[in-house]
Amino acid sequence: MSLFGSTSGFGTGGTSMFGSTTADNHNPMKDIEVTSPPDDSISCLAFSPPTLPGNFLIAGSWANDVRCWEVQDNGQTIPKAQQMHTGPVLDGCWSDDGSKVFTASCDKTAKMWDLNSNQAIQIAQHDAPVKTIHWIKAPNYSCVMTGSWDKTLKFWDTRSPTPMMTLQLPERCYCADVVHPMAAVATAERGLIVYQLENQPSEFRRIESPLKHQHRCVAIFKDKVNKPTGFALGSIEGRVAIHYINPPNPAKDNFTFKCHRSNGTNTSAPQDIYAVNGIAFHPVHGTLATVGSDGRFSFWDKDARTKLKTSEQLDQPISACCFNHNGNIFAYASSYDWSK
Repeated sequence: MSLFGSTSGFGTGGTSMFGSTTADNHNPMKDIEVTSPPDDSISCLAFSPPTLPGNFLIAGSWANDVRCWEVQDNGQTIPKAQQMHTGPVLDGCWSDDGSKVFTASCDKTAKMWDLNSNQAIQIAQHDAPVKTIHWIKAPNYSCVMTGSWDKTLKFWDTRSPTPMMTLQLPERCYCADVVHPMAAVATAERGLIVYQLENQPSEFRRIESPLKHQHRCVAIFKDKVNKPTGFALGSIEGRVAIHYINPPNPAKDNFTFKCHRSNGTNTSAPQDIYAVNGIAFHPVHGTLATVGSDGRFSFWDKDARTKLKTSEQLDQPISACCFNHNGNIFAYASSYDWSK
């Protein structure tokens, strides 16, 4: 069951721009649509952590807002609150206790939204749009990590206007993920860096990209004992790389697979190839979901290297996705993504 089938104002409804009377494909899976969705393209989705009772969903959008809904057990959604930036919101995340939401924006700032008081304050500043934001909870510190198109990764303790630490990136930050004690950051020009977060953040390794095209999304996965052990990296060329940090057999264990392409992946006929816009790992089973500009989501088993299921095709790209904390809800956002 999904919760997001929102539509933006691009050719929505049952008729296309050319006046054809096609079936309404904005929600072909008949998934539950969130009430009062954002008014423009949705850039990010995140469910509340397990520390909060119930399920709350946040979404950031190109209408400069971040919205929060309560998701009831029957799937119905209740709009709770929203906050504004002065530019599109590109990413959002929760604090580990669920009391705060952090947002990153094209207005070159990041904000901390206290859900109890419904107040939002600026906690970070960059010289260019902020593309990624993550909460880091380490045994000896906690902070917010922001990645920007100004080619820096900054760490903020939320109380000081100056960062605790600034790390230079080789290029603009395009996507990132954090699962303590590991962070993965992918940049323009196919840059890929893994950081270790013990004691204080530091660069662990620069990795030659396993993909030949622009990086679009990255998600860290865990091993059987719940430790981060590698990541999945998606590109604009309908492909995902599975990369282990310290595999027993790198040549065998690391691999890439094609996805989000028209007429199957193993045909010699010409293909339409779409961007992979998001990757999310199931918190219990370790399977992964990918969403793409082709307007489909798919579920995969990386260990068996098999595809489990693909959705029907929506009439717009799927721009973001996420699982809730126990993995029984999958949310996805359908909206224009500038891919064509």
